[in-house]
Amino acid sequence: MLAPVRRGILGGTFDPPHLAHLVAAETAFRQLGLEIVTLIPAGNPWQKAGRAVSDPRHRIAMTELSILGIDYLEVDDREVRRRGASYTIDTVESFASADEIVLIVGADAAAGIDTWHRPDDLRARATFAVMPRDGVATRDVVAAVGQAQVTWLRTPELAISSTELRHRVARGDSIRFLVADAVWRYVDDQRLYTGSSSTLDAAAP
Repeated sequence: MLAPVRRGILGGTFDPPHLAHLVAAETAFRQLGLEIVTLIPAGNPWQKAGRAVSDPRHRIAMTELSILGIDYLEVDDREVRRRGASYTIDTVESFASADEIVLIVGADAAAGIDTWHRPDDLRARATFAVMPRDGVATRDVVAAVGQAQVTWLRTPELAISSTELRHRVARGDSIRFLVADAVWRYVDDQRLYTGSSSTLDAAAP
């Protein structure tokens, strides 16, 4: 049997993955003494219904490029391979039951956990590493998740969102130094986000 793992999970569409994602993963890894942080591109993100997401092969490729050479970060495609809506609880429960799971999320997402699928099961299975967000009160996160379940990450404020990056590319603006250099080159080589409506609809980071 494999030994239990203290694992951080950072999910998202990663459309594209950017430096704020990497800072969150790095901060959680260091601050919480995690063994690994797993980045999981969403397959069918039900809470983003109404806007198309870039092809999974692009999102997985960009996420893999963003962590090249970092042995404590990994990319996992289980949500893309799974049919149906991508529910966080299904993903968490697909890891070994002995693993200690820490979900890395923004305060806005944590405060809205009751809108997630099977929130009580999720609170019972995982703890939360929470990034502060302007306009989201600490008490709201604690009320939603539970005091014992929350660790606040000491992350710098990086006002980067995947939405804005897609729009920058569409406008012809550079996203270099807002994403890993390999991701910047991939976006350029693949001509992603160059005016296609499927990649420019409003979305959360």
